[in-house]
Amino acid sequence: MGILQEDVVVISKGEKPGESTVITVNCPDKAGLGCDLCRVILLFGLSICKGDGQTDGKWCYIVFWVVGKPSTRWNLLKQRLLEVCPSYFSTSEIDFYKPENQQPRPPDVFLLKFWCSYDYEGLLHDVTEVLCELELTIERVKVSTAPDGRVMDLFYITDTRDLLRTKMRQDETIHYLKNVLGKALINCEIELAGPEFTACSQGSPFLPSAITEDMFSLELPNNHRSGFLAHNPVSVTVDNAFSPSHTLVKILCKDHKGLIYDITRTLKDYNIQISYGRFFASRKGNCEVDLFLMQADGKKIVDPNKQNALCSRLRMELLRPLRLAVVSRGPDTELLVANPVELSGRGRPLVFHDITLALKNLNTPIFSVEIGRHVIHDREWEVYRILLEGDGLPVSRNKIEEGVRKVLMGWE
Repeated sequence: MGILQEDVVVISKGEKPGESTVITVNCPDKAGLGCDLCRVILLFGLSICKGDGQTDGKWCYIVFWVVGKPSTRWNLLKQRLLEVCPSYFSTSEIDFYKPENQQPRPPDVFLLKFWCSYDYEGLLHDVTEVLCELELTIERVKVSTAPDGRVMDLFYITDTRDLLRTKMRQDETIHYLKNVLGKALINCEIELAGPEFTACSQGSPFLPSAITEDMFSLELPNNHRSGFLAHNPVSVTVDNAFSPSHTLVKILCKDHKGLIYDITRTLKDYNIQISYGRFFASRKGNCEVDLFLMQADGKKIVDPNKQNALCSRLRMELLRPLRLAVVSRGPDTELLVANPVELSGRGRPLVFHDITLALKNLNTPIFSVEIGRHVIHDREWEVYRILLEGDGLPVSRNKIEEGVRKVLMGWE
């Protein structure tokens, strides 16, 4: 018999403006639960400023202190958090978490096609923000500008709510787009993408080797070659003497958007369980993380090679959670952003939203976009290739890279 749903996730909003909201999760445990919860919190644009949690491998109790925007839809957030908790499905009598049922069917891909009478700076971000609010996930984008200035945008999207086949859901989406695009919108259509588009997340197989070698390197870079990395130090240490049954991993680093998600997805990929964890971010942006870990067999991490590999990977994921470069593409400028994909097949949320927000803030027009999956160095990446206008960019390439990085990392 499952526990009551209202006790699984409890959200207590701060009484005063600026106070953090407390999210408490009390439910049976599962592998990677912390990662899944942090991913949902990140998807809603919230930042975790403090965290505490523990589990005995069967039951877990986790508390997050989060800050966000006043427009956060707390009821919807609670529903999405419930959906990743095993107890939610046990109360619904859905046998969801059996191993043979863990891989859901691929979501249907829909083509959102609309024409605008003219382009304007920030159009793509305005559309992206609407789609995010509607919980529609962007898989790929194609932008075309006609000689007369009219714009045709093609968005290949999937629906978190799995309702986009219905006329009501399609009408809702079109209504929201009309509100944001106003008189610029000429026509808008939504249809199920044909078989030729169901692989739309597979990008062009070609990426310049000069980019892939540096961008996708799994080696820790030399700080002398990167001022950004030199000013973003990360310390990861292992202690097996503190606890008789757990390996203690201590992390000291600078805070960034999705930091706890980056840590938990790394441990999830390594199949390492967090039995107890504590996280704190100071007002100056410095973070302290203590994690008591066990391997899948319930033992400490005692192999020095495994310890070194884990520490190196954690440092890399916290130094470079996203890979970013601004390069020449013929006479034009191309912005590339690479997002590591979890072993479960999911990429980091809101990346395209943040990219378009940064470019809108920089008044930098977007000529075309390609979003695709690439396997590089035996790891899958979600790669965003944004082609910018070649002539008359309002800011330098260095400013573009700096501006996009700040929004992606939450440092704006």
